[in-house]
Amino acid sequence: MFCDETKIQLIAGKGGDGSVSFLRAKYISKGGPDGGDGGKGGNVVLKTNENINTLSNINSKKRYKADDGENGRKKNMSGKMGEDLVLEVPIGTVIWNIDKTKILTDLSHPNQEHIIAKGGKGGLGNQHFASSTNQVPRFAEDGEPGEELSVLLELKLVGDLGLVGLPSVGKSTLISHVSNARPKIAAYEFTTLIPNLGVVDMRRFGGSPEDSFVIADIPGIIEGASEGKGLGHKFLRHISRNKVLIHIIDPLRPNPIENFKNIQYELETFDKELAKKPLIVAINKVDAVSAKEIEKIETKLKEKAIPKSTKVFKISAVSGEGLKEMLFEALKVIKKENKKSAKLSQEKAGQTKEIQVLRPHEKLVKFKIIRIKKRKTRRVFVIKGERLEQLVTMTNTENPEGIKRIHHFLNKMGVIKALKREKIEFDDIIEIADKQIPYQDSK
Repeated sequence: MFCDETKIQLIAGKGGDGSVSFLRAKYISKGGPDGGDGGKGGNVVLKTNENINTLSNINSKKRYKADDGENGRKKNMSGKMGEDLVLEVPIGTVIWNIDKTKILTDLSHPNQEHIIAKGGKGGLGNQHFASSTNQVPRFAEDGEPGEELSVLLELKLVGDLGLVGLPSVGKSTLISHVSNARPKIAAYEFTTLIPNLGVVDMRRFGGSPEDSFVIADIPGIIEGASEGKGLGHKFLRHISRNKVLIHIIDPLRPNPIENFKNIQYELETFDKELAKKPLIVAINKVDAVSAKEIEKIETKLKEKAIPKSTKVFKISAVSGEGLKEMLFEALKVIKKENKKSAKLSQEKAGQTKEIQVLRPHEKLVKFKIIRIKKRKTRRVFVIKGERLEQLVTMTNTENPEGIKRIHHFLNKMGVIKALKREKIEFDDIIEIADKQIPYQDSK
């Protein structure tokens, strides 16, 4: 079943908890701390697969979770890292946030990978917290939760050559004749309900093996498609990924020139960039219409609808007449577009060359007191800060040593100083990452 849009929830793995353990061995009466670290949680990774052309495999589930990291163990043994969850998607998949206001990533190349949700850090074992003043640390970090988010996946099929036109103009017959695609073909409109992709092997037409390209048959578009009429509006997005377009005209229909203009208008209304794509025009079914009528349509096209430089081919998708010449012209334009695209990529790479500036402590000092809530006789100071939230999330606040550690960092990072400016008092509460920590004055 074809699917080109789906919403899913992604959950990366939680990091394993650090271990609280002390060396127990023969002839060693007071072994030191030997608690191992927790393993990192698995990431959720999206990877393109050129053998897939639908999101149906992803759509079968609505919630995906990577493996959690294992907890640390005694004898300084670290927990096993959680395995990444790799979800394969078609080339041309765009990942949006759930309300479709921001593109998170665009997967448009073969074997492209993107970590969409990062696994949580593993907690440190108690071996890391031993010091000259605390030789018996009974504290270890909890594992960090993995990232969790809901996303919308939208597929825009990637093809070198896209076939557009009204329903039943012969697009499906054409793609079945020139490629390995086998779409449904019948003598009624809207036979094609989903886009079809095929590979054109140019060796069949006298070309070389490396001249093969991908052709896409887009379901028929009608007037008003850009406003939601017919079936075509559901698939207009797929046209935008094709490098070159072939607009197929049916000379047996009334008003072929007006039909051509209407479809071009729908494409431009949907996306102005579509009007800028290289265009080839093909008048199909020449075996069913007189040569004089075909010449008349071609003349009117060049006079009223297309620039004189636009190539017009007279073809028959059934008999194969004119297909070889049209395909070699399409190949020529595709190669030209590929060169242009490669040049733009090189120029862009040169312009966006950046010098990495490392700011290792930037995340450590950024925090904000976002509000102060009143609760009976006490006040609650709500604080936001990426590193602070990570620290508190990974600390067991029911452990006295954990509370002591949090206060150490609050003091080191200047949070206590900022709270004192807000007149914080004994018995007030500090709230970070939905955890409440009692304020302890540090002189």
